[in-house]
Amino acid sequence: MKKTMQTATTAGQARDAFTSSFGVLAATLGSAVGLGNIWKFPYVTGANGGAGFLLVYLLATLLVGLPVMIAEIMLGRKAKADAVTTLRTLAPRGQHWWLIGASGVVAAFLIMSFYSEVAAWVFAYVFKAVRGDILSSDPAQTSAAFHALVGDPWQSLLWQWAVLLLIGGILLLGVAKGIEAVTKKLMPVLFILLLILGARSLMLPGAAQGLAFLFTPDFSKITGGVVLVAMGLAFFKLSIGMGTMMTYGSYFRDDQNVPATTLRVMAADLFVSMLAGIVVFPAVFTFGFKPEAGPSLLFITIPAVFASMPMGHLFMVLFFVLSAVAATGAMLSILEVPVSVMAGRFNISRTRATLINLLLLGLIGSTCALSNNALSGVTWHGMTFFDLFDFVSSSILMPVGGIFLCLFAAWIWGRDKMMAALTNEGTLGNAGVVTLVYWLLKLVTPVLILLVMLKGLGVLDYFTR
Repeated sequence: MKKTMQTATTAGQARDAFTSSFGVLAATLGSAVGLGNIWKFPYVTGANGGAGFLLVYLLATLLVGLPVMIAEIMLGRKAKADAVTTLRTLAPRGQHWWLIGASGVVAAFLIMSFYSEVAAWVFAYVFKAVRGDILSSDPAQTSAAFHALVGDPWQSLLWQWAVLLLIGGILLLGVAKGIEAVTKKLMPVLFILLLILGARSLMLPGAAQGLAFLFTPDFSKITGGVVLVAMGLAFFKLSIGMGTMMTYGSYFRDDQNVPATTLRVMAADLFVSMLAGIVVFPAVFTFGFKPEAGPSLLFITIPAVFASMPMGHLFMVLFFVLSAVAATGAMLSILEVPVSVMAGRFNISRTRATLINLLLLGLIGSTCALSNNALSGVTWHGMTFFDLFDFVSSSILMPVGGIFLCLFAAWIWGRDKMMAALTNEGTLGNAGVVTLVYWLLKLVTPVLILLVMLKGLGVLDYFTR
């Protein structure tokens, strides 16, 4: 049964919250699922050993992704506040652990700056697919269409601003009526679209070859570098290290089973990624295209693939609607981090905080929108604004935040408080799971995240060649 819940903020104002267990699951899954599920995860799995890599990834998720996700949600739910206030509230007096939350806010803002531009390309492609502008089986034509879009500064800016207004409009409705209500509708739509597209793809002549690429184990490819790739995916795929799960955790119901919810999110996220692989690779192999990674797969290869199959126009439209749905859920959680902090720390209305963040993103994010055209010549160590924002957030801020979050939860907050919080004051019989999570956070997970960070910075490249 649904029941509306509101909690108090530090300012004494009513704090919005998720209203149902399904709403919690849908919103949290919406944060974890993104564009990476549609193209990056399936490709990386296939290119790094198929089912063998999948086993390594699952182990990495249990050791890296899940413990940090549980810790973030646990702390957020306990404090019922934004990422900065949560750590200021729970940390011992005089200690500056709130800086973890502050780094997460910066990371979320930088990620939203460039991710909103990638999402802008996806939303533009929904309309291009409907009009048939990209309906061509020639990759040269689909490549030209993509470069015409990203090379046009006005198209890049206008589509990015349109996406920001869409996400901002949803956030203006609040947590329950905005984030929860939208994700409860979007997540079932995402699964339905994946099932329809997957069923169509499995009917193609190259289905067996595509499934073999994705699922056939090749343990000879499992090297030290591949293990680090798996750990990196496990960390970044679940939207941790940037305050999103801590912020969403503050909206969790007090009776929610946090470890069980995170496990369901992980399983559903993996299922989405595998379904996406089933959609993409049978079609790619059937029509003789190469399963290349990155934007080229999503914006160049995929349109050519769908244009080659019967009823391809319809399925192309469905595919880009699917991609837009995935991007929307992720962006809601990312933008919610700075909105929540601004509203909580500066004691301003949610509406005002949202509008201020939209304005800032419209200005700062525009540098990412213009990185492929007007500002393409403006670089720092060879990186455009788009690349720089990605590097700083993904390779520095998120892993640093993840490491210190582990240290705070296990070493500062401690086992007894973790046990009370994650067993819901002893009402849940999951003490064994909590003990395992505690020791992982204390001794294992921060070391593995450090390795991921060193890999991202290129420090370990010499040792993993």
